[in-house]
Amino acid sequence: MALLDVCDLKKSFDRTQVLRGISFSMEEGETLSVIGPSGGGKTTLLRCLNFLEIPSGGKIAVKGETLFDAADPHSLSEAEIRRNRLHFGLVFQNFNLFPQYTALDNVSLALKLQAKALPDYPSRRRELNEQIDQNCEELLRRVGLGEKLRHYPHQLSGGQQQRVAIARAMALKPEVLFFDEPTSALDPELTGEVLNVIRQLAREKMTMVIVTHEMSFAEAVSDQVLFIDDGRIEEMGPPSQVMHAPQSERTRQFLRGYER
Repeated sequence: MALLDVCDLKKSFDRTQVLRGISFSMEEGETLSVIGPSGGGKTTLLRCLNFLEIPSGGKIAVKGETLFDAADPHSLSEAEIRRNRLHFGLVFQNFNLFPQYTALDNVSLALKLQAKALPDYPSRRRELNEQIDQNCEELLRRVGLGEKLRHYPHQLSGGQQQRVAIARAMALKPEVLFFDEPTSALDPELTGEVLNVIRQLAREKMTMVIVTHEMSFAEAVSDQVLFIDDGRIEEMGPPSQVMHAPQSERTRQFLRGYER
C-alpha cells in the first residue's frame, strides 16, 4: 500500500486552471523531487497537498485513508482540513520563523500548544514542557544547530534559519515532509548546508516531496523525479531515466537549460 496516493488532483483560480489532473503515489521512505519551469504548478501542488489551498478536484489518501475527495463535502470542513494537515510538514522558501522567538521556541511552539489541550496539562505543565524542549533540542542538534538553541532568527544566517525551519517541520513527526524550493532564498555558499541536511533525511528514509531547481541534487537524492509543465505531469520516473534518457521532448528541452 502506498503511503501517499494522489489521484487526478486539480486546482483552478477563477478561470485559470493551474493543476490539470496530477496523479502519483509514493512508498514510505521514498524521496520524490518535483521539477519544472516556474509557473508550471509545482508550488500549487505542494500547497494543495498540505491543504493551504483546497483542490478543485481529485483525491488525496495517506496509508489508504482518504483525506480529501472533492466529491465528498465532508472532507472540506475546517475540522477535517486541520486534522489532515497533521500528516504533513512543509518547509517554505522563506523560512517563516517567528522573529520574537528563539530557535528552540520556534521549533517547540506547536508542540506546546498541542500539549495545552491535554486534560492533565495544568498538573503536568512543567514536565511536559521540559520533555518537549528536550526533544526539540535534539532535533536542532540533528540539523547542526546544537549551539544556536537560544539564538533569535536575526542572529542566524539564512542557511541556519532554514535548518531551524526544517527542525520545526519535523517536530510534529509528519508522515510526509514537503520542501518548497528550500534553497531559493539562500546565497550560493549557504545552499550546501541545507541540502546536506535533506540528504541526511533521505538516508534516514524520511518520506519527502521536494520542489527544487537544483538538478544535480534532485538526481542524487531522489528515488523518483516528477516533471510538471503547465499543470500536467509531463514525465515521471527514476532520476537515471528522467535526467539522462527522458521520453518527452519537453523534458529534454527543459533539462538542456541546466548544467548537471
